[in-house]
Amino acid sequence: MKAMILAAGKGTRVRPITYTIPKPMIPILQKPVMEFLLELLRHHGFDQIMVNVSHLANEIEGYFRDGQRFGVELAYSFEGRIIDGELVGEAIGSAGGMRKIQDFSPFFDDTFIVLCGDALIDLDLTEAVRQHREKGALATIVMKSVPLMQVPSYGVVVTDDEGRIQSFQEKPSVEEALSTDINTGIYIFEPEIFDHIPSGQKFDIGGDLFPKLVEMGAPFYGIRMDFEWVDIGKVPDYWQAIQDVLTGQVKGVGIPGNEVKPGVFTGLNVNANWDTVNIEGPVYIGAMTQIEDGATIVGPTMIGPNCRICAGATVDKSVIFEYSHIGQGVRLVDKLVFGRYCVDKTGASIDMRAAALDWLINDTRQAVLAEPPLEHKAIAELLTQTLAR
Repeated sequence: MKAMILAAGKGTRVRPITYTIPKPMIPILQKPVMEFLLELLRHHGFDQIMVNVSHLANEIEGYFRDGQRFGVELAYSFEGRIIDGELVGEAIGSAGGMRKIQDFSPFFDDTFIVLCGDALIDLDLTEAVRQHREKGALATIVMKSVPLMQVPSYGVVVTDDEGRIQSFQEKPSVEEALSTDINTGIYIFEPEIFDHIPSGQKFDIGGDLFPKLVEMGAPFYGIRMDFEWVDIGKVPDYWQAIQDVLTGQVKGVGIPGNEVKPGVFTGLNVNANWDTVNIEGPVYIGAMTQIEDGATIVGPTMIGPNCRICAGATVDKSVIFEYSHIGQGVRLVDKLVFGRYCVDKTGASIDMRAAALDWLINDTRQAVLAEPPLEHKAIAELLTQTLAR
């Protein structure tokens, strides 16, 4: 069976992570989110998978290659150009990406699934396809019901009593919401869908194709299913996803590594004296990371490989990416550290290098000042207080 993973977006809402990592490669405890999607697809018999790529395409193709080691066949459709020897992504919209593949050679010749590459899901795809076919649908959106107060964060799908889609609402207020069913970015199509997608132009599934199907009265349905769905579309979503994984709220995603203390898991060769480190799980610490004496780590926290957490530093309910140096006395609470960026759980970020504060948070592969410049000591104290809020 055939499927497609949408992986061409720039992921602007997940910056600064997506400056160097495409969204499908964002790690969930060291494993790219797209790898979880491939496992799900394979489990349900979808073993021929197309991936449209654009932004940082080489990162995706270099990791997954032809899919053999994941038990599937993978192929890629690049959207963009080569300028001065460099790949420059020029995404053509999700539906445009589907059409580009089909125009090259008719690949989608039976019912197929399209998944957004930025969510962890545990969905019975076989049952979803069964319901799609039972309704005689041309297109189907897999929906999930959320509490009314969460509706303003999502795109809402409005259906009639038979499940036929009537309209959409983009992040409506609680008072204006006509439904609590949201669009999860999981779609099922018949090959005839390409009769409604133009060739050679930018065209989006949600913004262009779906309103067109509603207007023409096509057999277009929403099916409500109860399943695990963890969206990582924005930095706060990603931060929350890691919190949920570490606390065991996401099925099928265990904490890797060796459990060296109750609730504390590590990769290979972590350098730490557990008798002199203040640590409270659940915590994951990646391989070759150094935790100095007197550091404090409070879970749920993920610390990537090759990091250094200095003496007196506190990392509390935070996500620290690989090769991060957290200086002495730095106190991080509800933060995400990615390279030279420190991001709070609302998505607001500080560029430590631009602020001349990279002696506080830096890359372990770069030389780091042992002491801050005298003129920066006052701002260091202020920043440390800010990061702890």
